[in-house]
Amino acid sequence: MKLRVVIMSMSLIAAPALAHDFWVQPQRFTIQPGEPVPVTFQVGHGAARERWGNHNRILFLNDFFGGKRQDLRKGLRSTGPFDLAPRFVAPGLHVVGMQTNYAHSELPAIRFNDYARDEGLSAIIADRRQRATTDEAGRERYSRRAKALIQVGRATATNQALATQPIGLKLEIVLDRNPYTLGASRNLPLHVLYKGRRLAGATVKLTSLEKDEKPVAVVITDSQGRAQFNVPPSGNWLLNVVWGEPVRGDSRVDYDTTFSSLTFGYGPGRR
Repeated sequence: MKLRVVIMSMSLIAAPALAHDFWVQPQRFTIQPGEPVPVTFQVGHGAARERWGNHNRILFLNDFFGGKRQDLRKGLRSTGPFDLAPRFVAPGLHVVGMQTNYAHSELPAIRFNDYARDEGLSAIIADRRQRATTDEAGRERYSRRAKALIQVGRATATNQALATQPIGLKLEIVLDRNPYTLGASRNLPLHVLYKGRRLAGATVKLTSLEKDEKPVAVVITDSQGRAQFNVPPSGNWLLNVVWGEPVRGDSRVDYDTTFSSLTFGYGPGRR
């Protein structure tokens, strides 16, 4: 597998890209059965990181386990230090997945072009060049998808495969190995799906949630939508990807952009 690895400094990452990165943040990624785990929704990085509390925008928030899904939205809290604190009784790997509805954004040409370049939105960049709109403001509708892998009690052989299965998100990072069973190699291969198909040319970032000012590694997916990272055996980690495509027939926007993330970890999470 030939992959393009890109190391990016903060000076190369536009502010809009940072502001959009979004993920599910459990206080702990490993818990005991029946133990409540505080969860927050986070957006941004470094000094710009903050809790995201727009619960009215959540279309679904589910616990995926044992071939079923449980709706967690009734546990959402509008006040307090966290957004929900679910209790997972069954031991094994649980995947918390969520999706938001659309919001809209308009950025001046320079900022939008920088954002599209830094996130690797090649379809949007090509469209703006083809239509000669590179010097115009960029208008997009965007939505978010996120997954968090939470290990509850002991690992169960029948359930660990859930780590490597898609849950049906429009844009989704799908791991090819369970990050909790990597062993000494620490190699974590993955692939990216967009509308159910492998996505080539997508920019995937790996970021430490303990030191999240910038990603530790960035990989461009190959022709089969694959990427791989070397993940340390400690800390808590965010994988994220963004993709967009032109919109026709809607006078309000030019592009439809989807942000997707996956979190997992080996210690206490940061709220």
